[in-house]
Amino acid sequence: MTDTASNFITDPIFPECPVRNILARIAGKWALLILITLDKKADGMRFSELAKAIPDISQRMLSTTLRSLEADGLVSRKAYPEVPPRVEYTLTERAHTLIPLVDSLVDWSLENYKDIMEDRRRFDKNK
Repeated sequence: MTDTASNFITDPIFPECPVRNILARIAGKWALLILITLDKKADGMRFSELAKAIPDISQRMLSTTLRSLEADGLVSRKAYPEVPPRVEYTLTERAHTLIPLVDSLVDWSLENYKDIMEDRRRFDKNK
């Protein structure tokens, strides 16, 4: 359950569990994808660049997820006083400590993808 006023996630069964609290925010498909995408461009990305790099995310979901990552101290948002306004997003130092773990998860996924897909097909066939 998300408390939108305070930007906290509370697990109804284990409200004090720090692991569930943090993983609920970063384990979604969009958060990890945004972090991976921002990691590829160290000098920051504009909203439109992120939207082009992740074409299947809606603008609303991109905006919501960026705000969530910013609230968690994983993404930094810098607005430039220009016309038209320019905003860039970069990873924070905290996010850089998370990236090796995300990279390991990506590597594991790529290494096991074929076998997992085969297991899923076999499972579905035996239902």
